[in-house]
Amino acid sequence: MKTRTPPDSPGLFPDLPLVPDFSLESRAKRRGNWPVAGTDEAGRGPLAGPVVAAAVILDPKRIPDGLNDSKKLSARQREALYEEIIATATVSIASSSPRRIDVIDIRKASLDAMRRAVAGLSLEARHVLTDGRDVPPGLGCSGEAVVKGDARSVSIAAASILAKVMRDRMMVRAGLVYPDYGFDLHAGYGTDRHRSAIVAHGPCPLHRMSFRPLKPALETDLAPREQSW
Repeated sequence: MKTRTPPDSPGLFPDLPLVPDFSLESRAKRRGNWPVAGTDEAGRGPLAGPVVAAAVILDPKRIPDGLNDSKKLSARQREALYEEIIATATVSIASSSPRRIDVIDIRKASLDAMRRAVAGLSLEARHVLTDGRDVPPGLGCSGEAVVKGDARSVSIAAASILAKVMRDRMMVRAGLVYPDYGFDLHAGYGTDRHRSAIVAHGPCPLHRMSFRPLKPALETDLAPREQSW
């Protein structure tokens, strides 16, 4: 794995892009907290579909090259790294459905999906690095919130790639089930095409009815009778 060499005077280079490395994992290991899992989610912002979380425990001797924040990678790069991560690391993926998002809100649904992803690992984590400002409650081990974690930790970056690829695949399948909305093209995000489809066809069971653009439909006959994923 290519590693990052920190600048001698980091304050002189405020715009230097972050590149994820294994330093946070190594620090936890030195403190006796091993294995270390990274966790991240994909799909907090869309109007439809689940939020998907992944947890990854990397093998320090087999870390794939090119791990980075999934948003900085092309679809082809993500797909290739997805397969490599699956082949070399201990992984788990979980999701929260649109219905659960509506019931408990997107933040709690995201954190719960991350917690379940960690719980699903075949190797029990002793420490968890999570992207963002919140540590999922109920981990059963120590946790550490890392702002911009997918750009700082290779474990979190790997989790971001798994979550993004899996969610994209789920939304392609959703596009086959509900072809009127173009889920395979925009993955449920609020594009002009998606919003126009909602106006034309009303929401479907994959829409998050608690999100602002869809809330008015809750009081009308446009609301779907069942929400599931």
